[in-house]
Amino acid sequence: MKFKLLALIFFVSIYKGFSQIDESQTGAWYMYFYSHQFKNSQWGIQGDFQYRDWQGLGDKEQLLLRSGITYSPKDAGVKFTLGYGNVTTGQFGESDDTSAESRIYQEALIPQKLGNRFYLTHRFRYEQRFVEDQDFRTRYRYNLFLNVPLNSKALSPKAIYVALYNELFINGQTDIGDGREVQIFDRNRTYLGVGYVLNPKIRFQFGWMNQKTVTWGKGQLQFSMHHRI
Repeated sequence: MKFKLLALIFFVSIYKGFSQIDESQTGAWYMYFYSHQFKNSQWGIQGDFQYRDWQGLGDKEQLLLRSGITYSPKDAGVKFTLGYGNVTTGQFGESDDTSAESRIYQEALIPQKLGNRFYLTHRFRYEQRFVEDQDFRTRYRYNLFLNVPLNSKALSPKAIYVALYNELFINGQTDIGDGREVQIFDRNRTYLGVGYVLNPKIRFQFGWMNQKTVTWGKGQLQFSMHHRI
């Protein structure tokens, strides 16, 4: 009996070891961001499609599809968004199991320019999350973006720029159902990259992002296209 119990503990330990996230392995995110302002209107649309992989390709971390309606009050210097996101999350490793999430969000985007070259953007986002097998959840997010052109003073065509951001995620509650709890701190993302302005409507970025949660931290390469339709 003791032998069977020890064997069970041994195999459970092995299973948990293999299912844990490899923090030394660099993943990759492939992202497309779009926005469109309706002609002679304060209304528009914006969104993003993202494929995130634990190891680059072949081990899906997430597929995220998100779109929203935007409103920009005249002379206010802010853009508001009401949107919806659908998220499919995969497990690290060989497992093909996934979980689903539907997400409604409200956002305020506030651009700011410091001096001749420093382009700041503040993004405040509030999310209502419907995660599979969990109680209703909410989350608060704040992201500070900074773009600095290197070969010109503006983010104009042919400009090369340094891109940085830091985003903090805070859970709205700790109880997620069935006696399970999460901490108030959800995660933090820090990014450093380089971008190129192809024309007034298209920019490309490549960089590295470090994401830290309560239980793990991991580096991610990011490839993104930013498109004004």
